[in-house]
Amino acid sequence: MASDSFQLEADRLARMVEVGRILNSTTDLDLLLTYIIKEAAELTDTEAASILLLDPQTRQLFIVASNNEITPKMAKTAIPRGSSIAGAVLSANAPLYVPDVSTDPRWNQEMDDAIDFKTREILGVPMRDVGGSPVGVLEAINRRKGAFNRQDVETLAILADLAGVAVEKARLFRELEQANEALSELDQLKTDFISIASHELRTPLAVILGYVSFLREDADQEMASQLDNVLHAAAHLRNLIQDMLNLRYVDAGQTMLNLSTTDFVELVRDMAIDKDETAAAKRQIITINLPPTALPVEADVEMLELVLGNLLSNAIKFTPEGGKIDIHMEQHGDEVWCCVHDSGIGITEDDLERVFSRFYQVESPMIRRYGGMGLGLAIARDLMELNEGRLWAESPGDDKGSIFYVALPLKMNGGRPAGRR
Repeated sequence: MASDSFQLEADRLARMVEVGRILNSTTDLDLLLTYIIKEAAELTDTEAASILLLDPQTRQLFIVASNNEITPKMAKTAIPRGSSIAGAVLSANAPLYVPDVSTDPRWNQEMDDAIDFKTREILGVPMRDVGGSPVGVLEAINRRKGAFNRQDVETLAILADLAGVAVEKARLFRELEQANEALSELDQLKTDFISIASHELRTPLAVILGYVSFLREDADQEMASQLDNVLHAAAHLRNLIQDMLNLRYVDAGQTMLNLSTTDFVELVRDMAIDKDETAAAKRQIITINLPPTALPVEADVEMLELVLGNLLSNAIKFTPEGGKIDIHMEQHGDEVWCCVHDSGIGITEDDLERVFSRFYQVESPMIRRYGGMGLGLAIARDLMELNEGRLWAESPGDDKGSIFYVALPLKMNGGRPAGRR
């Protein structure tokens, strides 16, 4: 009996070595996920296995792979971190065994019903990156013979750690590929920038030069009033280059930060966003929905106002006359989320990340309907990252509007939100 146990452990060890070799030899995320759940089910002798990964933007868990079929609805459904078995594994960053899910209030029976499967027991372990931070959860479901034992926990934990590093490596490789593609587009972006700059600056500069020439021909004190026209043109030009000037915040990095604890709710309220003159000129309706209690964050107030101002300007620009813009804020776990939701032209799925690139335009520079240099959103994201926050966008598609999310850590004091300062 002892020799059989020794042989079993030797075989399992050899299998784990082979698993590690295969996981390190591929960067295809889909292949990795399929291989991981197959090995997890076989090594623990279970009916099924599943992988849930943490979305880096929303910090929510989603099912990405399973031996059972994953319906489109299941793939898009976020698993609540605070009231689910997988969420408990992620939060504790430690294995969790639930011998009878029917007695555990964290179990969601709807998942079984959707795929016509009966879950009896679950062994869940965290998937960690190189730094040991959890990036997902690996679950083994329903052991075929007997109950899960210590060897099953150790085996699944080792596999999960190998898988966590492999998945993160695959993600980094995909980002590297995207970066290389962006580099290949650099020359075209430079050309587009020159076209945009000349197009945007030609009209105000023509006004300035025209009036300067006029004043040179017949200059006297009575014509001083004509300087107002020059000033208006200069103001227009100033707005166009303002985005470029704001780059000083990003390029200076942390040296420009002036952090303080501020009530995010009060900051938005004081900005009087709903009284924006540009939106009023387009007969747009801006509504603001703020929570009744303070939501303190630690950030550079000037930078945060600039971020919100850029998001509002973007929403106004791409929303037609008579459209609607909604500003919404709420506490989301240990973060504060502020959303700018417009009823504008929307963003295609391919452009959801590209719109945050400097000088990127969603339309050709030669047939542009909208002004701007393509810097506002890039600056906004860079400033959010400087403040340890996040900025991302969602959109149903063309002509269905866009939602831009700003997320900042909630400033805590003794386990409760800090008071205003």
